[in-house]
Amino acid sequence: MMKRFRLSFCLQLVLKIGVLCSLFNIDAVGQEVVSDQSAAVGTPSDSETLGAPQLREVIVSYAERNSKLQLFRVNENGSSRRRITEGKHDCMMPAWSPNGKQVVYVRQSMEGLNLWLCDPEGRKHKPLTQSGLNRVPSWLPDSKHVVWMVSTPGKGAQDPAADSQLYIMNTQTMESRRLFSDPQQIKFSNAMPVVSPRGNKIAFVSNRSGNFRVWLSKLDGSDAKMISPVQTETHEILNLPIEQKVPSWSPDGKWIAHWEGVEMIHMSRFTGKRNPRRDQLIATTFHVWVVGSDGTGKRKAGRGDDPNWSPDGFVTRSFPDPKKGGANVMIEGKNAWRELPIVPVGTTRYGRFAWKP
Repeated sequence: MMKRFRLSFCLQLVLKIGVLCSLFNIDAVGQEVVSDQSAAVGTPSDSETLGAPQLREVIVSYAERNSKLQLFRVNENGSSRRRITEGKHDCMMPAWSPNGKQVVYVRQSMEGLNLWLCDPEGRKHKPLTQSGLNRVPSWLPDSKHVVWMVSTPGKGAQDPAADSQLYIMNTQTMESRRLFSDPQQIKFSNAMPVVSPRGNKIAFVSNRSGNFRVWLSKLDGSDAKMISPVQTETHEILNLPIEQKVPSWSPDGKWIAHWEGVEMIHMSRFTGKRNPRRDQLIATTFHVWVVGSDGTGKRKAGRGDDPNWSPDGFVTRSFPDPKKGGANVMIEGKNAWRELPIVPVGTTRYGRFAWKP
């Protein structure tokens, strides 16, 4: 029987994998994920071997045993692992600056969820925000400004995106402001921002069309449009809305990956009404999709959540793996998916990762 994920409060991106992992106590869900052939660990080709020269680095958030979520700097094959945060607070959602000199991350404490900054060696830690619920930071190409989402306490207790707005900060002067200012834009929730590689556009999720969808706009929010069409607005069996979250730009700016499915707030843990079969069905809707930044060429990448892109343009996704006893991260190669062993076996709390530019 697989150990349950320990869940962090108010952290949707950590919660989703945690809830899925807890469902492995129900055999049908475990079998559903294991039987997904696209998620099986394949044998990489010679050109894709993880032990090849010039290993790339990531900074990844996970918890060792029963400790707090911490940031670790590690090679993509799992070697040269070292911790860069101090261990007293949960640290997650890292983003490595384009110039490679800084890391912004989220730290959880009694003051809430705040943005912190450090260098990639784990030195010079300093807070960027002092209070509130701040999540999902993303750098602009100048390696000076960051954008992120701020949730309203209490109103988004189950889904942090449900009452959120986007902010931008100059990390050198510490000056910040709301990113969108048009009253027609901020009537709705705007969350999970990620800036394009050129810095002229931003992808985010918003409920301005009803259900949460991935939107694309200029940095000031103008010329906004939905870019990832769905086959149906509502799941035909569950009669629940299909939503989209967690957009991620490809390095060349041509593609956006995102999560799509029925949100976990409809599961027993959040409704208070136990319904294991319904929970299983909701879990099977969790997928990562890829769509062109012009809204064309949409394709399903595979089961999972939390998409990311390697520096050479391959998408990743994560999901709970009963064989590993915890989170697994997969990367798409030229010929097949393969495991990216940046999260140790048996890790039951995982808080995203970021590639070194």
